[in-house]
Amino acid sequence: MGEGRGSTLVHLLVVALCLVAFGFAIAAERRRSVGSIKRVERTNETYCSYNSDVATGYGVGSFLFLLSGQSLLMGVTKCMCFGRPLTPGGNRAWSIIYFMSSWVTFVIAEACLIAGAKKNAYHTKYRGMIYAQNFSCESLRKGIFIAGAIFVVATMILNVYYYMYFTKATTTSPSHKPNRQSPSLGMTGYA
Repeated sequence: MGEGRGSTLVHLLVVALCLVAFGFAIAAERRRSVGSIKRVERTNETYCSYNSDVATGYGVGSFLFLLSGQSLLMGVTKCMCFGRPLTPGGNRAWSIIYFMSSWVTFVIAEACLIAGAKKNAYHTKYRGMIYAQNFSCESLRKGIFIAGAIFVVATMILNVYYYMYFTKATTTSPSHKPNRQSPSLGMTGYA
């Protein structure tokens, strides 16, 4: 491990987990449930018939993979709150900026993924006798899982930079260490 580079295994695991989450989010968008109106001839009731519900599983899978990648990184870095202190300087500042940004994009990505999975799983079965002309089956809007996928990639990039600057800020020594051999606060003895 080079000076301030961090563990290559952590980099690879975080990137791999985020890429799997991205793949699941794209698959969920492509396999969204679409409903069609069916009519029961005996009772003249209409109902919505939905195709596959696999997009909900893909959305939840994407949610869990992204959560595990974020948890892994926060466990390794001890969420930047515990463990070794960061040395003052530019690396600490960038580390804090990337930490906050990655959490913001992570929360947005998770919200898009879980909201998309929930909305995709919601199906209306029977509507009764409907006399309206513009009756339609509820389905998930296009782009919810795509938005989640975009924020998954943003989270991945920010996590990689956060870990890189975090390891630089914890492994480099401060440029100025005060010499503390003698007290400097006027603690001289009175004679």
